[in-house]
Amino acid sequence: MKTPDLFNRNELTRTLWGFRKEFMAAGIFSLVANLLMLTPTIYMLQVYDRVMVSQSTTTLIVVSFITLFFFGVLTFSEWSRSRLLVRSGVRLDELLSKRLFFASYEAYLNPSVTNPTRSFNDLTEVRQFLTGNGIFAFFDAPWAPIYIAVLFMLHPWLGVMALGFGVVQCVLAWWGNSASKPAQADASKAQIEVGGYLQSKFRNAEVLEPMGMVDHLYRRWATKNSSAMGYSLHAQSVSGKVVAWSKFVRYTQQSLALGGGALLVIQGELSPGAMIAANVLMTRALAPIDLMVSTWGGFLTARDAFERLRSLLEAHPLRERAPVGEVPQGDVVLKDVVATAPGRESPIIKGVSALMPKGTCTVVLGASGSGKSTLARVLLGIWPHTSGEVLLDGKPMNRWDRMELGPHIGYLPQDIELFDGSIAENIARSGEVVSEKVIAAATAAGLHTMILRFPKGYDTPMGEAGGLLSGGQRQRVGLARALYGEPALVVLDEPNANLDEDGEAALVRAVQGLKEKGKTVVLISHRPGIVSVADRLLILHEGGVQASGPRDGVLEALKKQREQANAANAAKASLEAPGSTPTESSN
Repeated sequence: MKTPDLFNRNELTRTLWGFRKEFMAAGIFSLVANLLMLTPTIYMLQVYDRVMVSQSTTTLIVVSFITLFFFGVLTFSEWSRSRLLVRSGVRLDELLSKRLFFASYEAYLNPSVTNPTRSFNDLTEVRQFLTGNGIFAFFDAPWAPIYIAVLFMLHPWLGVMALGFGVVQCVLAWWGNSASKPAQADASKAQIEVGGYLQSKFRNAEVLEPMGMVDHLYRRWATKNSSAMGYSLHAQSVSGKVVAWSKFVRYTQQSLALGGGALLVIQGELSPGAMIAANVLMTRALAPIDLMVSTWGGFLTARDAFERLRSLLEAHPLRERAPVGEVPQGDVVLKDVVATAPGRESPIIKGVSALMPKGTCTVVLGASGSGKSTLARVLLGIWPHTSGEVLLDGKPMNRWDRMELGPHIGYLPQDIELFDGSIAENIARSGEVVSEKVIAAATAAGLHTMILRFPKGYDTPMGEAGGLLSGGQRQRVGLARALYGEPALVVLDEPNANLDEDGEAALVRAVQGLKEKGKTVVLISHRPGIVSVADRLLILHEGGVQASGPRDGVLEALKKQREQANAANAAKASLEAPGSTPTESSN
């Protein structure tokens, strides 16, 4: 069977198309269940128009047993349909969760993407809709015309009445969605902003308390919270109005259906049994429409979630990189690298070219905002908006399999994030703990003696140790994690920002040890003192290369530039001195 082109458009649709057999089976169960929904109506007709007239107990017993059997089949069909869809939802989660995990991870590296972890909530919304009352409404809706057709068979006016109430319910659903959706969206957005504002400020509680800023924070929060409550009250008011009208229509339909049937009985056009059956049948005919009205908001939410998931998966397709089976040596070459960011007019990095040979340490210097940290991310292949070439052992960085390359890369970012688990597990990158490697990395970072002072040593949970570690010690744990396994390429972004003299000395020893083992080190810093360990220097200015090359040559060139600049400034000062003229100066 050839798959329709419609389902080849995107990965998410193809995944859902893979569940077509399950949905077809659920449709068959829905067919049986909806046909058997006519059982109460037929039973009433038989009791009122046959049993009551014939006064036959045997007929009543037989009809009742048949009805009970049909009810059993109805129950089994609905239970089977529900169980089938729930299991399908679990399998859908299993199929997509890993894919979404890596897509969200890649999206998180993109500065233009906000809250990529929302994809898991989106998957939950889609799964819950496909396994809940929302999908049941779509399965049952095609049977509403059949029930209405049966009403027409009982009497044309009963069918017309059912159609009329169906139209009213559809109009009510459209009006309710149009009125309530914007109000609910505004209320939800306001509540998220209030919660996010408070959470972001509480992270800096140690700043708020000593400086007496809590009262000011409360006043700002109270203003935002009051505005959010206003949006929430408006949304509840609109929702209450929609619910009230929905109940009015439902109760009116039930009463008028019974009243209309009674009028037809009085006129001799309908039997009493048919009147009762018509009331039940009309309620059943309009139930799918009523269910669709109540779940329409869930459908729209699931549709929006589906679109976000589709966009995420399309933006971050599955990358099938064949492992190269090589161990990287650490030779890095940059060729005309340009890095940009969405919403920024000028590039962050402008045509940077540099050599970082194996077994050397390249120190990247520059003022704040010169692009040093961005260059570190470009080197590691985690900055999304780049052009030019970043070569590792002659191969573009994005062609290396990330899982294969990861153990051979060490990275220490400016912001140190320590994960759940023990100190040893953090140093071992949350993978298998190899004691020898963990101790070697901790020793290189100058941590080993400190860790042994903890009661549990390397097995100390990070949640317990995190509150005891200073900023410099946390940075050393991050450094040990970067050094774990003696990677071929180590990128350290401001590794000495929080280090004391002992910590900086340990850093220098670690860098020298890596160089002796033939590893490549890229060290980003704003402290000129670290230059002593450098073999090469790369100096950035406003995103461009101010100087690059062997350390001594770059320092000599910079020294000459400073001397020339000082001479020029001195000459300019002498020209501008009181009593001096260009002629006198030249003479």
